[in-house]
Amino acid sequence: MKIIVLGSGTSTGVPEIGCKCEVCTSTDPKDKRLRTSLLIHAEGRNILLDCGPDFRAQILPQPFERLHAVLISHEHYDHVGGLDDLRPFCRFGEIPIYADAYTVTQVKKRIPYCFSEQLYPGVPALSLCPVIPTESFHVAGVKVTPIQVFHGKLPILGYRIGNMAYITDMLTLPEEEYEKLSGLDCLFMNALRINPHATHQTLEQALENTKRIGAKETYFIHMSHHMGLHRKIEDLLPTGVHLSYDGLEITL
Repeated sequence: MKIIVLGSGTSTGVPEIGCKCEVCTSTDPKDKRLRTSLLIHAEGRNILLDCGPDFRAQILPQPFERLHAVLISHEHYDHVGGLDDLRPFCRFGEIPIYADAYTVTQVKKRIPYCFSEQLYPGVPALSLCPVIPTESFHVAGVKVTPIQVFHGKLPILGYRIGNMAYITDMLTLPEEEYEKLSGLDCLFMNALRINPHATHQTLEQALENTKRIGAKETYFIHMSHHMGLHRKIEDLLPTGVHLSYDGLEITL
């Protein structure tokens, strides 16, 4: 399995428009964070995890290959704003979009022209596939296990594929979901910033969950400029825990 971090930033991205803080003005490429998304190559299949408004810029450097599926964590714009940009990939065939039932409904409302009876020429060929949070499913032969977490009070989905898992925008993880995360080689999990937030994990909360889950390697994603400079925070993290960055590639 190969994992490519297309984006590691929160909803505003980094640099944040108009901000002159040390992170937003940093010249370190690892402090430039597009909206969070991963590209997974597993068992000869290409699976996209979240498709935000930076998708076009994120995917251009990658080989133009078939996308076998897109897994969506929730309906917020920074995770679905790039779905229309999937249209070139529809040359390979219809792309299934997997999400929970609520997100499926919201995506239909956001881009209804993709799902009407009379389709406008050139719109992306997408099929919406509702996910039952308690049931694993297969994407082109690849097993996927949904992980239900809470984004504040909103239930959203993380996903496990093989021995890697992806969780973003989480504040709390229900007790019964921890078992689904046992035995991981690699965990991508959100850590928004240092100070408390109403709907996202802080760095401290993320470190607590990292310790309990016990993945061999953990990479934090969905970071804001308030997380601090990459090089400074990375040096403070325990062994096996890292800040991810845009363009990071990992092979399992």
